[in-house]
Amino acid sequence: MPPSLAPGVPSVSALASARGMKEALLLLSKDKQWVNEKHLALCRIPSPTFFEQKRAEWMQQQFRALGCEATIDPAGNVVAFLTPNPTGPYVAVTAHLDTVLAPRTPEEVYTQPDGSFHGPGVSDNGAGLAGLLAVVRVLKMIPELAGVTAAPVFIANVGEEGEGNLSGMRYLCRQSPLANKIRSYLVLDGPSTDHVTCQALASRRFEITFAGPGGHSWSDYGVGNPVHALSRVITLFAENQPEPVPGVRSSFNFGVIDGGVSVNSIPNSARAKLDIRSESPSQLELLGDLLSTCVAKAAEMENAQATMARVTAKLRETGARPGGGLATDAPLLRYIAAVDEWLGIRSRIDCSSTDANIPLSMSIPAVSIGAGGTGGGAHTPGEWFRPEGRDSGLKRILLTLALLLSE
Repeated sequence: MPPSLAPGVPSVSALASARGMKEALLLLSKDKQWVNEKHLALCRIPSPTFFEQKRAEWMQQQFRALGCEATIDPAGNVVAFLTPNPTGPYVAVTAHLDTVLAPRTPEEVYTQPDGSFHGPGVSDNGAGLAGLLAVVRVLKMIPELAGVTAAPVFIANVGEEGEGNLSGMRYLCRQSPLANKIRSYLVLDGPSTDHVTCQALASRRFEITFAGPGGHSWSDYGVGNPVHALSRVITLFAENQPEPVPGVRSSFNFGVIDGGVSVNSIPNSARAKLDIRSESPSQLELLGDLLSTCVAKAAEMENAQATMARVTAKLRETGARPGGGLATDAPLLRYIAAVDEWLGIRSRIDCSSTDANIPLSMSIPAVSIGAGGTGGGAHTPGEWFRPEGRDSGLKRILLTLALLLSE
C-alpha cells in the first residue's frame, strides 16, 4: 500500500488523471528534445561560484520567454512566478546556478551521438536547472491546477558550491521578502532519483596560512619554512583523528594547497583549504578543535628547529553549513514516497550537504532530489550526463510539487 497522504490531499492516481495533469505528464514523456537543447545551452555558459551572473541572466530570459514574471534578487538569485504578483504562501522549487569547474569555451560542453552530455557542470547542476525549466514549461501549457492552497515559485540560486557557503539559499530563507512566505522547498540537484536528501550534513571550511620571510634555499637555510609547517599540519591532523562514533560518518579533505615560487626558494607563504563534515555536531566540534591544535603544534615544531626567522600561522573559518533534518513521517517525505510508488521509482533516504541545509536547519520542510537521467564525474573535467529516464524524474518533481501545493 502506498503511504497515506495528508488529509485533503488527493491520491497520486487521482492527481495524475486530473484535468491538465494528465496532459502535462504526457508532454514530459513526448517532448524531450526541447529540454535537451536547453540543457546544452545553459551548460555552455560559464557559471563558477561568485560569477553566476551571465547564466542567471540567461535563465531569467528563459523564464520570461515561457511567460513567467522573472527577476534577479539582490543576492543574484533568479526568481520566477507563473503569474504576476501571487500573494503566497509559496512552495519553492530551486536549482543552483554555480559549478565547481567552468568551460573555457562552449565547445568544452558537447553531446555524443548516443545523446550523452559531456563537460563541466552537465550533471551538477545542469540537470537541475534544465529540470526547473521543463517543469515551468509544462505548467504554463496546461490549465491551472485545481485545489491549490499555495503558489509555486521557481528559483535558480547562487552560491551552492565551494566557498559560496549557500549564500543564495541563506538570502532566500533569511532576508528575502519571500522568506516568511515559503512553506517548503524542493531542491533539484543533479540527476539521480535513487536518493531523497532530507538529512542535512553539517560542514565547516577553513583556510590555513603560514607566513615567513622566505629566502634562498642554500644561503638562507634555517629560516622557518611555511610549506614545511603546513605539511606538518596535514600530517598531524590526518594521523590524530578522533575515535570514530559507531554509526556516525565523518570526513575531512585538504582540497587546495599552494605556496612557493621556485624549487630553490624558501617560500614566504603557504596556504591550504580544508573541508570537514560529520553527521554528529559533537564530532564536527572535535574536528574543528583538533585542527586548531594541529596548526599551533605545527608552527611550534617548525620554529623549534629554525635557526633564523620564524613562521607565523593563521587559521580562518571560511564557511559553515548547518545541519538539520526532516522527521521520518514528515508529510513531504510521504508525498515523495507515494509518488515514487506510483512511478515505480526506488529511492532511499540520504544525508548530504546541499542547499536544503539552510531551510532544514530552520525547521522548514525541504528535500534535495535529482531531476532525472543519470550522471557522474561531478566536480571533475570528465563530468557526464545521460538523459535516458529524465522524464521519470521530471514527472516526480511535478507530481510532488502538485501535492505540496494542495496541502
